[in-house]
Amino acid sequence: MFKNLGKELRDFILRGNVMDMAVGIIIGAAFGKIVDSLVKDIIMPPIGFVLGKVDFSNLYVTLFPLGEKYDSLDAAAAAGAVTINYGLFINTIISFLIVACAIFALVKVVNTIKDKAIKEEKEEVAATEKECPYCCTQIPINAKKCPHCTSEL
Repeated sequence: MFKNLGKELRDFILRGNVMDMAVGIIIGAAFGKIVDSLVKDIIMPPIGFVLGKVDFSNLYVTLFPLGEKYDSLDAAAAAGAVTINYGLFINTIISFLIVACAIFALVKVVNTIKDKAIKEEKEEVAATEKECPYCCTQIPINAKKCPHCTSEL
């Protein structure tokens, strides 16, 4: 039973779609890190500055111990406080929206390319055929007589 397991595993891994999926996951992870940096390091600092020098990564509510104030989220975590980190949640939502927009743009481009290829393919077919003026069927462009209605063209 386990005799061919290594060969089967190798064949499975070397299949094209598995390799494509692996490459996609690796690129997706790298893209996620880029988007995280974009949100944390480029987008949120100006927004925080405009809103009164607010650091979104340090926005939180302390649940336990109730009423306790800490200088930062790191200080609260070090003290073992239970917090709701809504600033980090806002950063994550913005990251998601950026990734969603990028994926939407990518899918839009791919669909446009596919539609263009299909349209070109249909135009090639149309160039090799014409419509019979009498029976309205598609016939070869060089036909002198319609094979359907036998009319002279």
